Amino acid sequence: MVRSFLFVTLSAVALTGASIASATTNVAPKAAQMRADIPDKFSVPNEDADYDKRVEMIPMRDGTRLYTVIVVPKGAKNAPIVLTRTPYNAKGRANRMDSPSMLSTLPLSDEIFVKDGYIRVYQDIRGKYGSEGDYVVNRPPVGPLNPTKVDHTTDAWDTIDWLVNRKNLPESNGRVGMIGSSYEGFTVVMALLHPHPALKVAAPESPMVDGWMGDDWFHYGAFRLANIAWIGAQTGYKGEGKAPPTGGYDDYDNFRHGSANDWAQKQGYAQLPFWQKMLDHTAYDEFWQQQALDKLVAANPSNVPTLWEQGLWDQEDMYGAIMSWEALKAKGKMGNNFLVMGPWRHSQINREGRSLGPFEWNGDTAAQFRKEMVLPLFNQYLKDGPPANLPAAAIYNSGENRWDRFTTWPLACESGCSAPLTPIYVGPDGGLGFDKPASSSTSYVSDPAKPVPHLPRPVNFRDGRWGDWLVSDQRHADGRPDVLTFQTDVLKEPVRVSGAPIANIFAKITGSDVDFVVKLIDVLPAENATDPEMGGYQLPISLDIFRGRYRDSFTKPTAIPSGVTQNYKFRLPTVNHVFQPGHRIMIQIQSSLFPLYDRNPQTFVPNIFLAKPEDYKKEEITILQGGDTPSGVLLPVVAVDQSAVKAGR
Repeated sequence: MVRSFLFVTLSAVALTGASIASATTNVAPKAAQMRADIPDKFSVPNEDADYDKRVEMIPMRDGTRLYTVIVVPKGAKNAPIVLTRTPYNAKGRANRMDSPSMLSTLPLSDEIFVKDGYIRVYQDIRGKYGSEGDYVVNRPPVGPLNPTKVDHTTDAWDTIDWLVNRKNLPESNGRVGMIGSSYEGFTVVMALLHPHPALKVAAPESPMVDGWMGDDWFHYGAFRLANIAWIGAQTGYKGEGKAPPTGGYDDYDNFRHGSANDWAQKQGYAQLPFWQKMLDHTAYDEFWQQQALDKLVAANPSNVPTLWEQGLWDQEDMYGAIMSWEALKAKGKMGNNFLVMGPWRHSQINREGRSLGPFEWNGDTAAQFRKEMVLPLFNQYLKDGPPANLPAAAIYNSGENRWDRFTTWPLACESGCSAPLTPIYVGPDGGLGFDKPASSSTSYVSDPAKPVPHLPRPVNFRDGRWGDWLVSDQRHADGRPDVLTFQTDVLKEPVRVSGAPIANIFAKITGSDVDFVVKLIDVLPAENATDPEMGGYQLPISLDIFRGRYRDSFTKPTAIPSGVTQNYKFRLPTVNHVFQPGHRIMIQIQSSLFPLYDRNPQTFVPNIFLAKPEDYKKEEITILQGGDTPSGVLLPVVAVDQSAVKAGR
């Protein structure tokens, strides 16, 4: 009975469940609402941040608006402003990492300003990243090359005028300093041509000043292939862009077949207006002359205290800062212009400066520059701080591994210095000395098909060696049949050089054009028990290239007469060095430095960018020695003890 009841009951339940299931199956499901997983607005809480970050589109006088990132310490009052104008993404420059700490958010080089309560401003220049307008590489000053009525001078003025308006930035004290390296240094120099009254101090670091004579694009007429990828990445896109691939891994091979323009055309550079400017202006014509900032700042010297910085081994902008400072010195403007040259690669002052390549310095020299030179000068003029007491020139002594502070500099030069230049002569059998040798000559064959590499192969511009190649061991070139090496005996006494050496080469060639590369080298002692691999290291102290067609005129190149003695005289980069006892002084002479610089076909053609394969020919080059044609280098040799001209340590 119980069993029958349970059976009936369970059957009923089963039937009921089946009916429910059937009913459920026959009812349409209720439509669900889908919500987007990206909200209209998302912001990370920043109540704990010790700064406020603002983005403003600051209007220029022509109506163009420039993207500007302003980082203000919380609670700031009467704070000074530091401004950097950049083509390299203001948003990214002002965001080292996402952090509530202003110290962590801004770049390493800004730490001095953050700790001292500065307002930090980064701005995209017109036409790049978030800014409106048209981008022109190194936009020339308003004038014959720029009829638009706006340039980096006016843009800096308009930006500063907006920043010091208390309605816009009530936390500021109305004083502005500008700082920046490389292109950012160029924008600082441009601001100095007609500075806003609120611009009280400036620090152009490794600025791009003259792109033909010795900064980014040419060196004395030789084109810098190393910068060709920058042109593609920087001018091909408004924002960040990818540089065209150079080809295989070895750039020595990639660029060896044809001219620079042959390579560029294959990579689509015909689309880039700036590349066409390179093709159209291979000589030092008005295009380059009218935007050479060392000449312009000398013609329009400002009263803004300015700290000019340059690395002794700057592989990109070796020319601009020192030449601008010297031009202002010649105008009697030393009261407010200061020079600093440290043992750095390009823009290393924004990083750590403890070493370069295998060479270690006396502490973090870049931090020393920022803390002991930049900050005191900025505080003096932006915060009424104590006098910075900067010397006229602070130059790192790369031979004695310490800073030298000078009341006057250079110590030796061709004219106007306390000491003249001293010739050191190349001689027979690879000899080098301060006594003029008897007349002789030494020859080598330069072959464009086998140019001398600037680094041991394979050479790849992205292989990590670009930053410190200027201190690379030159033994990779010493011994090549197309490289002449001359060296002194082992020094028994120290030899101090402080200034700009001048290459002075007398030569005959069998072709109609030639390049000369001259290197001044410190040869370390043959044995080093502490670091055996450094035994005999050949450290370049100064080197550069000169395109022979410009020996008489930078504006009007001419063919070189075959077999006729010609003089090639050109300035080498600045040095402040002591060759120590036990070392040797060496000079190397060669006719290519590839693929850093394009190959000279060694046949005179109107435009080397358009040289044909048949124009590239071997030639014999004969270096004349002694007598009336004493090839060598004019060295700025001075007394080892310079305490009389130093301004203290």
